[in-house]
Amino acid sequence: MKVPLTLGEVGHFGLAVRDPKKSAKWFERTLGLRKEFEFENGVAVGNDNVTIALFKGKPSPETIDHMSFHLPNMATLRTALDHLKSVGADIEDAGDEIGPEAPGSKNMGLWFHDPDGYRWELSVLGGK
Repeated sequence: MKVPLTLGEVGHFGLAVRDPKKSAKWFERTLGLRKEFEFENGVAVGNDNVTIALFKGKPSPETIDHMSFHLPNMATLRTALDHLKSVGADIEDAGDEIGPEAPGSKNMGLWFHDPDGYRWELSVLGGK
């Protein structure tokens, strides 16, 4: 069946968090996102590529395995790792943080968690 549409860039996605303002500050400090606007019971943060709507609710990190954002090259990924460490991010695989996305993958990434338990990935396509 031919589908009559093609998805574009991610407009935004929403996450339930315990404290939207506190979470927004974490995203600003950790991932360089900016506060875009506030709404009833929430805050939207983002950049030119994505907006994350943080709304007050019960966090449910088990509903999404992880969310991944691509970086342009390995030097940027290594710089990102240093930054994540400097802000005390909860990084997975301590001591061997950067690795293949999956066994045999040419894509390299690192994984960490935000204060509400959601899992994030930064990766470089073909980064080996």
